[in-house]
Amino acid sequence: MKVAKFGGSSVASAEQIKKVAAIVTADSERKIIVVSAPGKRSSEDTKVTDLLITLGETYLQEGEAEAELQAVVARYEDIAKGLNLGQDIVATIEADLRERLAFDRNRPESLMDLIKASGEDNNAKLIAAYFQSIGLKATYLNPQDAGLLVSNEPGNAQVLPEAFEQLAKLRGSEEIIVFPGFFGYSEDGTLVTFPRGGSDITGSILAAGTKADLYENFTDVDSVFAANPNVVDNPVKIKKMTYREMRELSYAGFSVFHDEALIPAFRNRIPVCVKNTNNPSSSGTMIISEREYFLSPVIGIAADKGFATLYVRKYLMNREIGFGRRLLQILEDEGLSYEHIPSGIDDTSVILRQGQLTSAIEERIVDRIRKELAVDDVNIERDFAMVMIVGEGMHNTVGVSARATAALARANVNIEMINQGSSEVSLVLGIHSEDADRAVRELYHEFFSGADETIE
Repeated sequence: MKVAKFGGSSVASAEQIKKVAAIVTADSERKIIVVSAPGKRSSEDTKVTDLLITLGETYLQEGEAEAELQAVVARYEDIAKGLNLGQDIVATIEADLRERLAFDRNRPESLMDLIKASGEDNNAKLIAAYFQSIGLKATYLNPQDAGLLVSNEPGNAQVLPEAFEQLAKLRGSEEIIVFPGFFGYSEDGTLVTFPRGGSDITGSILAAGTKADLYENFTDVDSVFAANPNVVDNPVKIKKMTYREMRELSYAGFSVFHDEALIPAFRNRIPVCVKNTNNPSSSGTMIISEREYFLSPVIGIAADKGFATLYVRKYLMNREIGFGRRLLQILEDEGLSYEHIPSGIDDTSVILRQGQLTSAIEERIVDRIRKELAVDDVNIERDFAMVMIVGEGMHNTVGVSARATAALARANVNIEMINQGSSEVSLVLGIHSEDADRAVRELYHEFFSGADETIE
């Protein structure tokens, strides 16, 4: 049994949804179909999720948003017309949106979750109706009815353990289940969304809950690439990679998945295949527990911008018991998470996502560190990028770090920080954001020059 998730570009129009139907009918094992909200039909288009955010925000500010509501309905009407569906489904979608807008405006976070989730929910209803119209035994299933229980954290829901037991019951369904991505329900019946991009999370949860034999993630690319195609021309395709490699690359900015999206599938050792809705015959990229890595110790290179570095220096810091704990407590008090902590004997650096830092928070942190830890120096620098070299085979390969640093030297890129985790699956290089693309291109040339079009 397979769970297949179709992203926004795969369900953006009637033409794309017809492709989805052809893919589903081509394999009787595709029993659970997870769908996103309609994405962009062209680069100039607007995603339905963005239209819904505008709808919700306008309604919260003005108490009325008829034009914004009609813009959303028009997108679904266009799709329904292209699929030869009647006005009934369009009327159902419009009535659903109006019902959501009647929610308590004094709970803005929950209202916005309701509005945003309608993108996936109504698209699932429409797609199920189309499947039925062409003779498929298909049914729309709401996450609440399926038992997809999540924590009550608007915009940041986490699946609850008991959800998997409920979802296991879906495995025996004889009908094709069309399931909306992106949201679940708390134990008190409140709709709550996952982080944005959460349809991947839904698919992964369903694959884990039903113990699927395969989780297929259909998108608009033939495979995962060894580097960002917008930065490197014609990067090689990756045929197989491990869960850990995918998570490391996703964290570092690979756009195929959010870095936490596949964790439910990973924990249940369910293989994941990335495939192209527009070219379903392509084998795609398999993400598995283990792979033979002796031919390609490095599998990919990625870079992510938007980091800040907190520098702290104090003579004999290494002799001061509890210094690190107290430093991190100050960050915790401000609700900040950190990414890396490279250290020396008299200094330490804490790498954070700079989006967490406001000028007020930054001022408080620096002031507290200076006063409470009696440091010799403390400052925060912004606009760093983290470049990540990833591969399971790196720990058995001599000279990866030397090759990486030599490549960046050739590109005249200064390295501010180097960090290699104990697993040795990744090597992280901190550089200035302005150098990120140049660094990725030079590292790609170093590790993949002369490689075949596809790497195992």
